Amino acid sequence: MNDTVNAIMDAAERRIREAGYGGFSFRDIAADVGVKSSSVHYHFPTKEALAAAVASRYTDRFTDAVGQQVADGDNPVEAWRKAFRRALRDDGSMCLCGSLAVMSRDLSREVASEVRRFFELGVENLVARGLTRERAMQVIATLEGAMLLANVLGDATAFDEATAALA
Repeated sequence: MNDTVNAIMDAAERRIREAGYGGFSFRDIAADVGVKSSSVHYHFPTKEALAAAVASRYTDRFTDAVGQQVADGDNPVEAWRKAFRRALRDDGSMCLCGSLAVMSRDLSREVASEVRRFFELGVENLVARGLTRERAMQVIATLEGAMLLANVLGDATAFDEATAALA
């Protein structure tokens, strides 16, 4: 990907994480990046194509980070917890796919498919590392809920409190 495409995707990711799918337009993204909106349309013909690409990149980046934590010796649940905590700490906002999942029934098939992939990979990843499907779903739901709680309360320690029992 070139620098403009990455900048467009970064701007879209920030806006989606802060305000959801409805919280951005191509005009907003163009202003954030310092290009004309036609340039955004050139790289991403539709809002759906942009949001799907952003969700796909986010999922890959997130699961790679979890994989690295496991490779570094963390148990799978702690690896997922650390990845969510790092996203909350570093980005100060919701999980991108968690933000989009709130509106999953209203999303295009293309975007909803990428959001679903994040959650399916999360569950599959935890099951592949020894958790039952039920426990894996509990872990992902707890992490997403804890992130939501921390954002709503404006208090990152709420995430730690809500996820302490996972360890």
